[in-house]
Amino acid sequence: MSQFFPKEKRFSHLSSEVLPLPNLIEVQQNSYNWFIKEGLTELFEEISPIKDYTGKELELWFQDYYFEEPKYDEERVRNRGLSYEAPLRMKIKLVNKKTGEIKEQEIFFGDFPVMTPRGTFIVNGVERVVVSQLIRSAGVYFSAEYFKGRKLFGAKLIPNRGAWLEFETDSQGVISVKIDRKRKIPVTAVLRAFGYETDEEIKKPFKAESAGKNFDYISATLAKDPTKSKSDGFVEIYKRIRPGDLATIDSAKQLIEAMFFSFERYDLAKVGRYKLNQRLGIQTPLTREHRIFRPEDLVLIIKEIIRLNENPEAKPDDIDHLGNRRVRALGELLQNKVRIGLTRMERVVKDRMSTLDIGTLTPAQLINIRPLIGAVKEFFTSSQLAQFMDQVNPLSELEHKRRISAMGPGGLTRERAGFEVRDVHASHYGRICPIQTPEGPNIGLVGHLASYARLNPYGFLETPYFKVKKGKITKELVYFNALEEEQYNIAHGGVLRDKNDYIIDEMVEARVKGKPGTVRREEIDLIDVSPYQSISVATSLIPFLEHDDANRALMGSNMQRQAVPCIQPEAPLVSTGVEARAAMDSGQVAIAGEDGEVVKVDASEIRIRNSKTKNEKSYLLHAFLRSNQAICISQQPLVKKGQKVKAGDVLADGASTQNGHLALGQNILAAFISWSGANFEDAIIISERLLKNDRFTSIHIEDFSVDIRDTKLGPELTTPDIPNVSEEKLKNLDEEGIIRIGAEVGSGDILVGKISPKGEQDLTPEERLLRAIFGEKARDVKDTSLTLPHGKRGRIVGVKVFSVEHGDKLAPGVIKTIQVEVAQLRKVSAGDKLAGRHGNKGVISKIMPREDMPYLADGTPVDVILNPLGVASRMNVGQILETHLGWAAHNLQYRAITPALAGATEEDIKKELK
Repeated sequence: MSQFFPKEKRFSHLSSEVLPLPNLIEVQQNSYNWFIKEGLTELFEEISPIKDYTGKELELWFQDYYFEEPKYDEERVRNRGLSYEAPLRMKIKLVNKKTGEIKEQEIFFGDFPVMTPRGTFIVNGVERVVVSQLIRSAGVYFSAEYFKGRKLFGAKLIPNRGAWLEFETDSQGVISVKIDRKRKIPVTAVLRAFGYETDEEIKKPFKAESAGKNFDYISATLAKDPTKSKSDGFVEIYKRIRPGDLATIDSAKQLIEAMFFSFERYDLAKVGRYKLNQRLGIQTPLTREHRIFRPEDLVLIIKEIIRLNENPEAKPDDIDHLGNRRVRALGELLQNKVRIGLTRMERVVKDRMSTLDIGTLTPAQLINIRPLIGAVKEFFTSSQLAQFMDQVNPLSELEHKRRISAMGPGGLTRERAGFEVRDVHASHYGRICPIQTPEGPNIGLVGHLASYARLNPYGFLETPYFKVKKGKITKELVYFNALEEEQYNIAHGGVLRDKNDYIIDEMVEARVKGKPGTVRREEIDLIDVSPYQSISVATSLIPFLEHDDANRALMGSNMQRQAVPCIQPEAPLVSTGVEARAAMDSGQVAIAGEDGEVVKVDASEIRIRNSKTKNEKSYLLHAFLRSNQAICISQQPLVKKGQKVKAGDVLADGASTQNGHLALGQNILAAFISWSGANFEDAIIISERLLKNDRFTSIHIEDFSVDIRDTKLGPELTTPDIPNVSEEKLKNLDEEGIIRIGAEVGSGDILVGKISPKGEQDLTPEERLLRAIFGEKARDVKDTSLTLPHGKRGRIVGVKVFSVEHGDKLAPGVIKTIQVEVAQLRKVSAGDKLAGRHGNKGVISKIMPREDMPYLADGTPVDVILNPLGVASRMNVGQILETHLGWAAHNLQYRAITPALAGATEEDIKKELK
């Protein structure tokens, strides 16, 4: 059995305790809670009231809403292939403007998916995760083009929804604008349409910009401008937007006003207005009426373009900076989808208002919730960002919920994304992990949140710092986004400090106003809260990360997420101190919700009596639960009856955890030595001991299902009485013809005995004889049993029967569906991939008897032989340091804790080995 050393020894040059890790799935939970409390309210406020086409007869107002409890619990939903959702109820008021009559009604508004405590959704019995999206924020961005050694500045005004405005300066100094990527138009024509009619009115706001400058951009633009009045401006814009259409002043005015000044068509969103205020140095409120386009914004943007053109030192905005990119989390993605559903519903309501009889109309008759439910369903089942959860082990679950993708609707595509977008940016520090990203076409487009990062209300990533006053590190915590932190001098978390938290060194390496540099310790304003602040959870699980090449650390981070849970999990002897928190937030371990005493423990539940209220709370444990990746999830209790527990204590281990610590692999004795070419090119030789002691054995669960249908010739039947099958093959079937739980099965064995009626055919003489002797006995049925496919084996661990009688929804023509789960014990074999945490991966080439393995001085044979040539060229020396510290920890019987980027030094390890 695997050992667990309760004694810990910490190796870190940081004397004071670092900030504890936050709740690692709060991104998902906070965003969902925001959607339920505020996101939906915003949507209903936007759509209220819905008026009829004339606007004079009816108004429909959406008032309060609430969610009822989910119909079924998680367990039932998962077993029955349903969705975990709760009904939304809404109070609706219908006002008849002519008679003043008001009708109020509470209406069922569809089922909305409910988030599980683990931050996931269960849709059609399958667990899914909504990945956050990293997109360019709404707002204004200034860009530059080089022309004959001169920078010509332009700008883009990007709203949350609506038409883009793109400005550019040409070599003659004419500032033109494109509306929605159509043809260019002088910017003064747009100013005329927006209320600056005469040339004088246009020049007036720009007096200061034009005075005493080398060049008058506004006059140059006016010279190119064919328009002379407001109506000319409207027509000119209309011609550009809709070339070929007949442009009348009224139609042009109507189009442009709808395009920029109607909230339905144009919305900067709070974040767009906030960015505009920030970039243009203004203080416009973030209210709804200020979220549309304002002519004053246009004037300020033109002023800024002129200012940048005049300044030879000016630099364009960096669009890859995290101050200009924001995260759209689950709540906002869902809100955008629901908005589409509500808009479709609004159309239906308006149509019904004009067709139905106003006198007898009730709110319920007007509303059709189908478009709304359809939009929500579509989001969870087919959106690129609502993904099938990666459920290989607890870490892969956790990191999937913390994933950030630049792809998806409104984002980038793999083919279009250039090198700049994918590259690591200085502003990623403490926000997005620079290491963990996929290899292959998605590199740099899919990232992971850094350990301490959080989202602010606008969706910008923030990271925490401790304030430093006159060289002393205080415990005062502040969060900054990527633009705010560039006003300070920030030291990194590994700076040496004394017992009283004073910085020791006179000169300190720091980020000085966003650029790397060295400053005196008195000039430091902030310091990182932790040495692993800049990396993700998976990367912070790698000990001696500072000794590894980044490419190998990337592979190590990614491969930890692919580790298959072993049946004897073993916490690492050399760990980084993040393991317990990662296991806890993954949702795989059972955690006590309150202080109390354990009153009952068995394999299926733990019951705890609250020490204050004396109420009992039951914690149900999973056994042989099949994960999304067909891996077995089982929980084992860690507490005994009568034991006192505190809130937050671990009650039961899950897959890949030991004593509440993440345990992705095994601690085994490794030798770096060439072995007659058998470990050439990353091949690995392992000892037979690992096979015999089940050190790398795992359980995989597959399910096989069969439908029992009602055919034209009659219904199919499940029965153990199958024609022409030996008794031996039927011995494990019950009276229904379904295999018993616990039976061992091999390929070709019957799982469900089923017979189907066969059509009347010309009978063979033999069949005729049987008919004559036995009458109907040899009736026309054929054997259509469910058998285990070729090459499979295992043990039956679960049987589920879904039938129309029990109220399950099945496909048309299906009477019942039977699902059989087969668990298979897989031992380690040649051809399996083994990997360490430093990107040191290889394939097992040979399993050797213990007596043939090389041995230590005391005669202990090693467990695995690795090729020493795989270390030097790959520059992942962390694995060598890990083996040395691991050897010491094993012999001295403790778990070494060496945090990533601030762990044990070579001197520490030498001391331990003595």
